Amino acid sequence: MEIIYGFVEKIDGAEVADVFRRSGIKRPVDDVERIQRMVDNADIIVTAKSNGQLVGVARAITDYSYCCYLSDLAVDTEYQRSGIGKELVRLIQEKLGDEVTLLLIAAPTAVEYYPRIGFEKLDKAFSIRRKR
Repeated sequence: MEIIYGFVEKIDGAEVADVFRRSGIKRPVDDVERIQRMVDNADIIVTAKSNGQLVGVARAITDYSYCCYLSDLAVDTEYQRSGIGKELVRLIQEKLGDEVTLLLIAAPTAVEYYPRIGFEKLDKAFSIRRKR
């Protein structure tokens, strides 16, 4: 299985919604217009493709100087546990360099995953939840 990775400027929201759906990540996958806005306003998008099909995506918001929020990391369940998520994160870190902290909010089902790929668990985060 050959996986091709790449940074993209533009990506189709329906394609991203489909990989979100196949990954199990909780996102508004039935609202493709909203998914399109999510990807259109991202600073970094890196994809993983197998035979031309999107099988993984990472989306991030950053100032490229101090911090970066990894807002999505999704890999099709058929391709999970093959290092794709780890490579997507590595590529983002490489692009950001050594001055930028990479932050994320883990889904309850992924809390054990992130320390395995180099993230440190923090206990001082806060949020104001979205209403929808």
